[in-house]
Amino acid sequence: MNNIIKLEELCMFLVSIVLFNQTDYAWWVFLALILVPDIGMLGYLINTKIGATTYNIFHHKGIAIVILCLGWYLKEPIPELIGIILFGHASMDRILGYGLKFSDSFKHTHLGTLK
Repeated sequence: MNNIIKLEELCMFLVSIVLFNQTDYAWWVFLALILVPDIGMLGYLINTKIGATTYNIFHHKGIAIVILCLGWYLKEPIPELIGIILFGHASMDRILGYGLKFSDSFKHTHLGTLK
């Protein structure tokens, strides 16, 4: 089952690449921004509850899709880009086994416990 989830996440990551390709941004922008959502981990400097909250905000695909659709609706390229990056990053993380976090530990995710 784990491989099926990883394959599904790979497909979603590829969707983010296709969506990015539809923008007017140069490819280096995708590469430069794809790790930026990890800024959400900074909340762990305060405590695990705030860390899990900030991490999950930056890694929630629903939030990414809402931002992307808002950008499409408003015809604004910046929210489109933010949504694509958030969505692609979340998929990339999940391919690696990093899921949304529970507040007790960084390693306790909705995909299981990280080793």
